[in-house]
Amino acid sequence: METVLILLILAAVFVAIKGCIIVEQQEVVIVQRLGKYKETLGAGLNFIVPFIDSPKGIYRKVSTTYPDGRTYSYMQKSSRLDLRETVYDFPRQNVITKDNVSISINAVLYFQIINPEKAVYGVENLSEAIEKLTQTTLRQLIGKLELQETLVSRDKINEELRAILDTASDKWGVKVNRIELQDITPPADIQAAMDKQMKAEREKRAMIYEAEGEKESSIRIAEGQKEAAIRKAEGEKESSILRAEGIAQARMVEAEAEKEAIKRIIEALSSKGQADKYLIAMKYLETMKEMTSGQDNKIVYMPYEASAVLSSVDGIREMLSAKKGA
Repeated sequence: METVLILLILAAVFVAIKGCIIVEQQEVVIVQRLGKYKETLGAGLNFIVPFIDSPKGIYRKVSTTYPDGRTYSYMQKSSRLDLRETVYDFPRQNVITKDNVSISINAVLYFQIINPEKAVYGVENLSEAIEKLTQTTLRQLIGKLELQETLVSRDKINEELRAILDTASDKWGVKVNRIELQDITPPADIQAAMDKQMKAEREKRAMIYEAEGEKESSIRIAEGQKEAAIRKAEGEKESSILRAEGIAQARMVEAEAEKEAIKRIIEALSSKGQADKYLIAMKYLETMKEMTSGQDNKIVYMPYEASAVLSSVDGIREMLSAKKGA
């Protein structure tokens, strides 16, 4: 009796251990009962009925890259599904563009399992199905584009490819987050021609930038010279105005002084009626001074009335002298 009890206890412990499944965070386990889907186990400690319930095995592709650059891929069976975002680096493949140019492309796909049941039962081999779908879709998209458009439309190709793959893989319980074309390599001869063209374009742009720089420099120099000429002209204008104002002011002061002198002389001579003679004599002397100021003037012509004028001047001199003596 004790032996039977011990055997029952051992059997119970074995069943408990056999039926105990620990699931990691962000992982799930698909459980089948007698070959039929039963449930999906989440993270934590779970129990199943041994020999009746069993985890569903699934295949996933594993790639290993060696130091020499060679990549080795193989299929690995596991009972656990990883719900985290998975990065799948596709091997390089050759595709043909619309203008019949064979190019080599490799891509990286970022996807995530959002429905484990569909991922297990919706497709036989999820990794292989995603790879084949991506390669086929990529060939179709590139076949609609010419080489130049393919090289410059990488973002557009990535978005279109992601949308198509996300829709097609929805029945597999997979969400395609993004896809990126890593490298697009044309044939060597075309690559050499493209490099030559790019070099010519760079040289052309450099010449254009240099010409634009010289043009801008010439414009700035011309504008500077124009501004300098304008400021110089304005300065000369201001100087001329100030000079003219100075001359006018000096003449006004001189005229005022002369006016005051004449006024005083007239007051002094008005009593004897000699004012007119004085003015005539002064004008005569000024005229004679101008006539004799030149170097070539050797002869001075005296008018007939000069004696009368001189007598007037002499009379005025005597009169002024007499007035001062008084």
